[in-house]
Amino acid sequence: MFRAFLVLGLTSFGGPVAHLGYFREAFVVRRRWLSENAYADLVALCQFLPGPASSQVGMALGLRRAGPLGMLAAWTAFTLPSAVLLVAFALGVGVAGVDPDAGWLRGLVAAAVAVVAHAVLGMARTLAPDRPRATIAVAALAVAVLVPTALGQVTAIVVGALAGLVWVRGVAGTTAAEDAVTPALRRRTGAVLLGLFALLLVLLPVLTAVTGSAAVGLVDSSYRAGSLVFGGGHVVLPLLEAETVHRGLVGRDDFLAGYGAAQAVPGPLFTFAAYLGAVRTAAPGGLAGAGLALVSIFAPSALLVAGGLPFWERLRSSPLARRALAGTGAAVVGLLSAALYDPVFTDGVTSTGTLVVAVASFVALTVWRAPAWAVVLGASCAGLVLL
Repeated sequence: MFRAFLVLGLTSFGGPVAHLGYFREAFVVRRRWLSENAYADLVALCQFLPGPASSQVGMALGLRRAGPLGMLAAWTAFTLPSAVLLVAFALGVGVAGVDPDAGWLRGLVAAAVAVVAHAVLGMARTLAPDRPRATIAVAALAVAVLVPTALGQVTAIVVGALAGLVWVRGVAGTTAAEDAVTPALRRRTGAVLLGLFALLLVLLPVLTAVTGSAAVGLVDSSYRAGSLVFGGGHVVLPLLEAETVHRGLVGRDDFLAGYGAAQAVPGPLFTFAAYLGAVRTAAPGGLAGAGLALVSIFAPSALLVAGGLPFWERLRSSPLARRALAGTGAAVVGLLSAALYDPVFTDGVTSTGTLVVAVASFVALTVWRAPAWAVVLGASCAGLVLL
């Protein structure tokens, strides 16, 4: 589990939507650890939860496949590369002045277009194969494009579930053999973890006010950022800015420099919290601040995924729930299609050169069946020459 996610942590450029494409390629297509339907169900669940959706999907995959240690291994391996690079940048030993228009970086972003397109095409064949589900996918795409917020995403999934419940018929359940699921946590344990999530959300601000501890305050602000932001990715930036720049703990120039560096590293954008913890003007800073901020911002996701998954696994086995989930699976295809256009395509294809790299990467994935990590590295090398 650690090895599989470490490769992804080193090569998954392009943001959370692209990460979902990398995950699908690695675990659904190549390793066949779970079925297309089961993967779409996990994506739908994580769309409902606050926090970084792609990291939550990775945690869920690790938990379902190899239990709690698998979840820890998946999160650590996927998160560590970007966290280390950003902390190194914060401590002054990273490569300063990353040019966002550098050819190698533009090649990576163009490759993300191919990865997401490949994922959307493959998921559409399985999750939207008939008229009702194809229509649901198009409707979800329209909602996501017209209401480009976390609320729009949640609305699209809810509408997809309702439409599936009413409109979709003859959906077969996913078998245990298809999913190769290791028994997850018990529902009683899940309920305790969900309660702990809510307790920390209420208790940490009180502890900060009572103790006046800067370390507790750092944990509190990072935990709230991971708990209250839906959609993940760039949506968390305003809250992090309010908790750091506006309170005088991080300079605006440092914040912008770190954000620029975060665009040039693979993995989840939430690791930007580690950078902010490292450059704080008040203790704890450095490695201690980075570690506290990193663990605290991902802790809500871990509690929600581990707490909610036992209930989710029971729910999705119901025939009635399968119809609703068939609708949500089609809606997920629509959401990924909308994201394929904006921001993945609009950011990734900005010139004829990037179009060539994106198309070549797509052919490598679909026709030559090259692994995603090799396509990403090849696109980066092509970007050095063409872009």
